[in-house]
Amino acid sequence: MPLGGVQVGSYDSYERAQAAVDYLSDEKFPVENVTIIGTDLRMIETVTGRLTTGRAVAAGAAGGAWWGLFVGLLLGIFSSNGSAWIGAVLSGLLIGLLFGALFGWMGYAATRGRRDFTSTSKITAGRYDIMCAPAHAEEARAQLARFSLRG
Repeated sequence: MPLGGVQVGSYDSYERAQAAVDYLSDEKFPVENVTIIGTDLRMIETVTGRLTTGRAVAAGAAGGAWWGLFVGLLLGIFSSNGSAWIGAVLSGLLIGLLFGALFGWMGYAATRGRRDFTSTSKITAGRYDIMCAPAHAEEARAQLARFSLRG
């Protein structure tokens, strides 16, 4: 038996395949016998901007500030009064900011200009097949035929 069972439907988008399985669920079909398999995978990387030393330092500083704030709040739990708590939080924030900026700069400098851009990536499939256990395949095909007639 092929991975996931036998093919009972094929769709061009994940949203359409998901809607088909949702339809099966609405029709009280035992969807635990269904698998969605994406094929013809490709990675799409969208370039979001130019990376400069300033942006790398700023991103590192922002990340470091969050970690520093977290550590400062944890240390502030053990403070004896309000001013010690504020001191712990601010110290953690500033130290985190400085170390984050330093590490952001070091990381950017280590690349030596080989990747001077920021991007996001995702993996998409060209086709999404709905597979079903052989014992339920005919019923699934019949239900999905009604689904496709609905539009």
